[in-house]
Amino acid sequence: MMSVEKSVRERYSEGAREKQEALCCPVDYDRELLKLLPREIIDKDYGCGDPSRYVREGDTVLDLGSGGGKICYMAAQLVGPRGLVIGVDMNDDMLALARKYQVEMAEKLGGDRVRFHKGYIQDLALDVAAMERYLAERPVTDATSLAALKSWQAEQRKTRPLIADASVDLVISNCVLNLVADDEKSQLVREIFRVLKPGGRVAISDIVADEPVPRHLKDDPTLWSGCISGAFEEREFVRAFEQAGFSAVCLDKWETEPWQVIENIEFRAVTLVAFKGYGR
Repeated sequence: MMSVEKSVRERYSEGAREKQEALCCPVDYDRELLKLLPREIIDKDYGCGDPSRYVREGDTVLDLGSGGGKICYMAAQLVGPRGLVIGVDMNDDMLALARKYQVEMAEKLGGDRVRFHKGYIQDLALDVAAMERYLAERPVTDATSLAALKSWQAEQRKTRPLIADASVDLVISNCVLNLVADDEKSQLVREIFRVLKPGGRVAISDIVADEPVPRHLKDDPTLWSGCISGAFEEREFVRAFEQAGFSAVCLDKWETEPWQVIENIEFRAVTLVAFKGYGR
């Protein structure tokens, strides 16, 4: 079976080249914030909610799976000149689309307050672009070079993390957590907790299922990259953030009508909000 990562990468690379209707569901975005954005970014955005609604002036915002940069550029208008917006994505084509308009958007915003980084959202300390430069000079060819890479990764995470501990006011994402493999979802939520400042907030728009997704659906790479197979079960979504140490975890938005129904399982858009206590 095609790996989760390969399936997602290929599907969203296609989405960066040509609009893919099946990758998104209808969302009512703030039209005033959209006015500044290039048409290409709007057309090639894939989401299920609008976490930009939770951004405050002066925030440092981290957008997980930032794609073509739509939510980042919307958030940049809200954080103002004292704020910063950081997008993290693993897809080179999506990063290229977001960066294509960075200079133009900085001029419109009156300042360059958006950054895009290549990284895994479940491993926010690892600088993937730096790792790729390392591998270009020191390719892994045997057990010794593999050990050297692992040592380099550990040192890089510790001394030069892509996203530092307690450095972010608000973590947002838009229909991305469901693209992470099940065995990495707990690590993903812990990483969100790590990078947030005490008092930091979470606003995650995603697709959830009303009951556990069976194995044969999870094994379908098309359904996975289409934001279906990797969906959290609704109650488990909330529980994962509670177990990571978050407070006041709740679904602030819950669509009554499911986005899709597959084998009697309802998949719908929700927005989860949570808070990192000041003592954490």
